[in-house]
Amino acid sequence: MKLVIADTGPIDYLLLIGHIDILPALFERIIPPTAVKDELRNPDSPVQVRGWIAAPPQWLEIRHSTVPDAVAGLGAGETEAITLAVDLHADLLLMDERRGVKAARGKGIEVTGTLGVLSLAGKHGIINLAEAFYRLKQTTSRYPQDVMDRYLDQDADKS
Repeated sequence: MKLVIADTGPIDYLLLIGHIDILPALFERIIPPTAVKDELRNPDSPVQVRGWIAAPPQWLEIRHSTVPDAVAGLGAGETEAITLAVDLHADLLLMDERRGVKAARGKGIEVTGTLGVLSLAGKHGIINLAEAFYRLKQTTSRYPQDVMDRYLDQDADKS
């Protein structure tokens, strides 16, 4: 994958579990829209997340999106991420929010979430997937265990 647009959720969770560095290891360019930057630095975000976005790494390229089309039920981050993915003809959109994923796929955008990114990193031997999922469970994530189990089964099959 070359050009990847990122929404708030995957960046937030990867930071919280200590695996944000898998993004530049897996992808050439990671671009969140400015609304995602704003969400990450929101006073309600964890201190760790706010500190990271205050001095973002060089591999993160924050971009303004064109005026996004409003999508009912989506926040500014999801809406701008979808708009930017369309505008830049992104190879992949990182997004967890179900309505956002559905809206993006409806526009022909390939989408994966935090679990998919972690699974890909596990397949490349960058992380231990079971350990990453354990850490993820310690956060506010609400990923169903059966979905995690399917990824872990796929990971075990590669061994």
